[in-house]
Amino acid sequence: MDRPTAGDGRTAADPDPLQRPTRPSGAPPREPNPAQILALGFAGVIVVGTLLLSLSAAWEPGRRVSYLDALFTATSAVCVTGLVVTNTAETFSTFGELVILGLIQVGGLGVMTMSTLFALLVGKRITFRERLIIQEALGQLSPAGMVRLVLYVATVTLAFELLGATLLTLYWWLAYDVPFGLAAYRGVFHAVSAFNNAGFDLFDSRRPSLERFAGDPVITLVVGGLIVAGGLGFTVLADLGRRLRHRRHRLSLHSRLVLVTTAVLLAVGTGLVAVGEWSNPATLGSLPLDRKLWAALFHAITPRTAGFNMLPMAELTNLTVLTTILLMFIGGSPAGTAGGIKTTTVALLVATVRATVRGDDELVLMERRVPALVAAKALALAVLAAGLVLAVTMGMLLWDGHALEATVFEVVSAFGTVGLSLGITPELTPVGKVLILLTMYAGRVGPLTLAVALTRRGRRPRVLRYPEERVLVG
Repeated sequence: MDRPTAGDGRTAADPDPLQRPTRPSGAPPREPNPAQILALGFAGVIVVGTLLLSLSAAWEPGRRVSYLDALFTATSAVCVTGLVVTNTAETFSTFGELVILGLIQVGGLGVMTMSTLFALLVGKRITFRERLIIQEALGQLSPAGMVRLVLYVATVTLAFELLGATLLTLYWWLAYDVPFGLAAYRGVFHAVSAFNNAGFDLFDSRRPSLERFAGDPVITLVVGGLIVAGGLGFTVLADLGRRLRHRRHRLSLHSRLVLVTTAVLLAVGTGLVAVGEWSNPATLGSLPLDRKLWAALFHAITPRTAGFNMLPMAELTNLTVLTTILLMFIGGSPAGTAGGIKTTTVALLVATVRATVRGDDELVLMERRVPALVAAKALALAVLAAGLVLAVTMGMLLWDGHALEATVFEVVSAFGTVGLSLGITPELTPVGKVLILLTMYAGRVGPLTLAVALTRRGRRPRVLRYPEERVLVG
C-alpha cells in the first residue's frame, strides 16, 4: 500500500526540513557552549571574591564595606578595570589587598588559563572540549597547541611581572627612600596591576594613583611598558618571540596589524594630550619640558585599559577628555589583558571603509586578503559595544543624575575595563553601581562572547537560499 504524500512529494512520515528539530524526550540536557562556560567562570570568581572582601578581616580597623561595594570591587578586580568606590589602601587591610591582587591575576590571565595550569600541576589530562574553551578564551583560530600556549602565557606573565616588580622595588627604595619591605610589596602589587591592565593602586586619596610621579621617566617606562606589553596580547608576544629567535620568521598579519595600530594610537594620543594640556597649570603646565612629554605619553598609554593616571582627571581639558574616551573605547588588542573593542577591530573597520570608498571587491591589508566574515565580525562587535555603552549611559542619566560628560566617561571606562574616572565613582547610587559593574563584566567577557553565551540555539545549516535584492545605503 502506498504511503500518503504531502503536496511537495514528501511522505507523511518524512520530517519537514523547515521544522526546528526538537530534543528527544529523556535525552541528556544540552551542554553549555564555550562562551557560556567562560561567562559563568568569571561570574563564579566574582562571587568568591565578593564573599572574601565582605569579611571583616579584609577591612582596615574602623572601616566597613557593604556587600554591594564588595561586589563592585571584586567585579572591578576580576574584570581588571580599576574603578573603585573606596580608596583601596585606606579601606582594605593587607589581607583584603592580597585578595584583590589574586582576583586581578585570575581575571587578567583568564579563568580557563588558571584552571588549566592547576589541572596540569595535579597531573590531569586536558580534554578536547577543554581545549575548545581555552581557544575561545584566548581568541585563537584553532584548538591545536592550547596547552603549550597556556604554559607560554603563564611563563611570559610571570617574567614581565617579576621584572616590573624588581625595577619598581629598587626605584622606590633607592630614589624615594621607601622602606625596602614596603617598596617590595608595592612593587609586586603595581607590577601585577599594570601588566594585567587593572589600574588598582596602593596610594592614599590625597594624591591617588600615580599623580605623585607625574612625568617621572622611570615610572612611565616601567609601568607604561607593562601596560603596553599586557595590552598587545599573548599571541603577538609569542610571535615576536619567534621573530627574535628566528630572523627569517615573518610576523603574522595579526601581529603586524596590532603593532602598527598600537604605535599610531600612542603617537596620536600623546600629541593630542600634549596639545590639550600643555598650558593647563593644573596638569602639564606646571611641569618641566621633559616631564611634560613623559606625562603626555603616559596618559596616552593608560587608556589602553590600565586605569593608572599621572594627571588629575577632574582638571583635564575637553580635548583630552574626548581623546581619552576614544582611546578607552578602542582599548588594547585581542588575546591579552586589555578590554575595549580592540585595535584589530578598529583597523578592520577603517580598512573596510577604505575598500568601500575605493570600490574594491575584496578587503586587503598588508598584501593579505581578509575574509568577509572577519570584517563582519568586527562590525558586529563595534555595533554591540556602541549599543551597550549607549544603553548604559541612558540608564545612568535616568537613575544616577550626573553630568553627561562624566557619565559617558564612566561608562566607556567600565566597558573598556580601564578604571579612569572623572571622580563620580564614589558618588554612584546603588543602581548606578549595579549598572557599572554589569558593564565591567560585559566588557571583560566581551560583548560578542556574551551575546553568544546568552543565545540558546546553536548554528543551524541554512536549508533555503532567498533571492537577492539590493537596499539603498547613504
